[in-house]
Amino acid sequence: MTEQVLTTAFDGLAPLHRPIMVLALRGWFDIAEVATDAVDTLAAERVAPVVASIDPDPFFDFTQERPQVELDDAELRQIRWPENEFRIVRHPGKAHDLVVLAGVEPHLRYATFADAVIAVAQGLGCEVVVTLGAAPEAVPHSRPPQVVGSTINEALARALGLSQPRYQGVTGLVGVLQTALDQAGIPAVSIRVAIPHYLGNAKHPQASAALLRHLEHVLDVPTGHSSLDEDAMRWRSLHDEAVADEPQAAAYVAMLERDFDRRMEASMPTADDLAAQFEQFLRDQRGDGSTNGGTDDGSDDGGPLPG
Repeated sequence: MTEQVLTTAFDGLAPLHRPIMVLALRGWFDIAEVATDAVDTLAAERVAPVVASIDPDPFFDFTQERPQVELDDAELRQIRWPENEFRIVRHPGKAHDLVVLAGVEPHLRYATFADAVIAVAQGLGCEVVVTLGAAPEAVPHSRPPQVVGSTINEALARALGLSQPRYQGVTGLVGVLQTALDQAGIPAVSIRVAIPHYLGNAKHPQASAALLRHLEHVLDVPTGHSSLDEDAMRWRSLHDEAVADEPQAAAYVAMLERDFDRRMEASMPTADDLAAQFEQFLRDQRGDGSTNGGTDDGSDDGGPLPG
């Protein structure tokens, strides 16, 4: 079935340097499209040609995810369907090239969709798959966004000091994908950023930037997070003013700030330590043997990652 839904352009492609796949899917695991905005920013850093795409037709209920009518440069009418396209972002001289997907969570045939993602990861020799997400939590907008990670790969969890989620319950495509990656022997990490639950429908450029900063620390590749700084500063000022005008909201945010500050007093590894541990894990994977990997849906708490 995979070959019927997946189109690839791998033939003639120059070899990638120790590629890592980074993906985000608009949907249940990506509140306010924070993670997909981050991956779009990542792909915009360099020329990022499409090397694979998943046919939307078998996977979507188009009464829920409707196609869009657009006019091209010649004013001709075009139909734009939900896109799940894989792009490569090369970083000469850096630790890794990237395979990125900023897509849309499907409605149907999760297992087949996951198989298509795995086929791309295997076809391009990806060492690890990193899924990005965003979830609403009781955190203040006035503090740096907290980024947490988790993995069901015991060796990777131990190497990076991450939790192995014990969540049980309903899941989305990301949860299905991470289990499938584990079964396919591809290590995977889930990274998510906490979004203030009282601002769940707003754009969050500072949260997207936080995801990218953490990726840059760990993967040693430029992510373009600084391109979001101006939007993040405007976002912060706008919401500071809105909260200041509402005494009840200001009191609630102050309570969240106190709780956040107490939790942040706990020690955590430095960014340099985490990056070194990640690279050591990859060296171990290529050398003395491989340990199957994967992550949970991100619904369970993970270990905090340094910013």
